[in-house]
Amino acid sequence: MAKSSTGLESNIAGVLCYVLFWVTGIVFFLLEKKDAFVRFHAMQSIVTFGGLTVINIVASMLPVIGSILGPLIGLLSIALWVVLMVKAWQNEQFVLPVAGELAEKWAKDIRI
Repeated sequence: MAKSSTGLESNIAGVLCYVLFWVTGIVFFLLEKKDAFVRFHAMQSIVTFGGLTVINIVASMLPVIGSILGPLIGLLSIALWVVLMVKAWQNEQFVLPVAGELAEKWAKDIRI
């Protein structure tokens, strides 16, 4: 198995990018300097769960719509969380529509 610059195997680091949603995505994006697989999963975590967090906050400000959208966004987040961790564990670069495409581009373009 390939090791990332974090010292972890790439698939394990990829899974950990999702553990605390966008928070661990940011941590691994800042730590990982060379492994494109880990950088992709970190950025996809940031874009996906960061976006869902923002949408949930905005929706919660809307009286009726927020009470309907909130639980749906929560269920979607949990489903995506499980799927993305399993795919990372399997060494698969599973690209979500829109968020994954942005993550692919930004993970390559942004160097810290």
